[in-house]
Amino acid sequence: MADQGLVKETACAVVGKLKAGDVTPLDLLDVLEKRIAEVDGKVNALPTLCFDRARSHAKALMQKPVSERGLLAGLPVPIKDLTAVSGVLTTLGSPIFKDNIPAKSDILVERLEQNGGVIYAKSNTPEFGAGANTFNEVFGPTRNPWDTSRSAAGSSGGAAAALASGTAWLAHGSDMGGSLRNPASFCGIVGLRPSIGRVAHTPKFGVDRTLGVQGPMARNVEDLALLLDAMSGEHAADPLSLPALPTSFLSATRSGSKPKRIAYSPDLGITPVDPEVKAVTRKAAERFAEAGAIVEEAHPDLREAHECFHVLRAFDFAISKAELLRTKRDLLKPEVWNIEEGLKLTVEKLERAEAQRVAMTARALEFFETYDLLLAPATIVPPFPVENRYVAECDGKTFDNYVEWLGIVYAITLACCPALSLPCGFTASGLPVGLQVVAKPRAEAQLLAGAKVLEDILGVRGTTPIDPRPPR
Repeated sequence: MADQGLVKETACAVVGKLKAGDVTPLDLLDVLEKRIAEVDGKVNALPTLCFDRARSHAKALMQKPVSERGLLAGLPVPIKDLTAVSGVLTTLGSPIFKDNIPAKSDILVERLEQNGGVIYAKSNTPEFGAGANTFNEVFGPTRNPWDTSRSAAGSSGGAAAALASGTAWLAHGSDMGGSLRNPASFCGIVGLRPSIGRVAHTPKFGVDRTLGVQGPMARNVEDLALLLDAMSGEHAADPLSLPALPTSFLSATRSGSKPKRIAYSPDLGITPVDPEVKAVTRKAAERFAEAGAIVEEAHPDLREAHECFHVLRAFDFAISKAELLRTKRDLLKPEVWNIEEGLKLTVEKLERAEAQRVAMTARALEFFETYDLLLAPATIVPPFPVENRYVAECDGKTFDNYVEWLGIVYAITLACCPALSLPCGFTASGLPVGLQVVAKPRAEAQLLAGAKVLEDILGVRGTTPIDPRPPR
């Protein structure tokens, strides 16, 4: 029986053990299966398991020399339940697809498997990834390991909760309006929204959909970089995909390269923020000074973010889900009203929204001529009760809809910037707070190196995994 202490090891350390022959992929699957049986009933992070498929893949991988097993060398990785894995139940969190078993995997999954990833589970997500609280009618809610009465956020909530509770070393997620960054913040782990095209995936409904991207999640910045390396690279089936860079993201992360000038904004000028979250993130940002960086309060002009995102997100929902609205309306949850909003859009509204996005991206690029990184809260509130469908109010402001509270992350989406959530401290009640770290487009290497510098200063790395904790 493999040592259960492996659960607490970093992904980089476990890959090192795989390459040295100290453990096998089958050992790791045994460890995970036991850990899931012990803790996942309390959080519901990984509702669909595929260990038979995983062991078959692991055995095939073990027939190869270690040098030919890829970057991950047989490390198990769960896939978010929005992404197809061949022969595995893929529900998209929807009753419409509760029996859906794809015959073919997404090219993202194929790439991970080619790079030595072993798929053993699907992580929970809200229906179609809509909303930043992970619950659905198929599997129920995912709970936050730090306090099981609280939300794990979303839509990559299952992935984040798995990492925090020790049922994954690395995890796949996706992000449109913060779906990697919000759950990372709530669960005390790291989640990265890469640049458009950095991670190839199978195009669906439109070749040029750029609001949503696929990305890595991990417990620390080095592990995050490792998974990004295993995910990234161009693929002919995704015309927007970017070629792999000559230097690995893991090497860049370990380079020790330090940013010289940092901007911190408590609200990006567009949203209320809980005072405690604001205080924790500000204190963390200011510690960049210990690395010799100048830290100033500033942000690019993102004033159009709410109007722009509302329109472009509605349009994306229309092109991807209009057929479901026509044929399965009674099975859709209320929050997907965005489909109807999208179908009502005029060309003039789309023209205005696209122009707003171009303007915000241009202003962000100009901003990064002065600053190496932009820091801000990754979420505007601490983890909220899991029964709440979304955040309705913050610091005295009532929101008009279920996505407006996510402005601090979707503004960065619109500006086409890579961004991650880094654990940076805790509230007085012991709940995690994430700091959003942002770089200019395609500057993931710079982003990861800077995040690693701050991670070392803050000393928060290593607080996960934890055993799920009951409400305080």
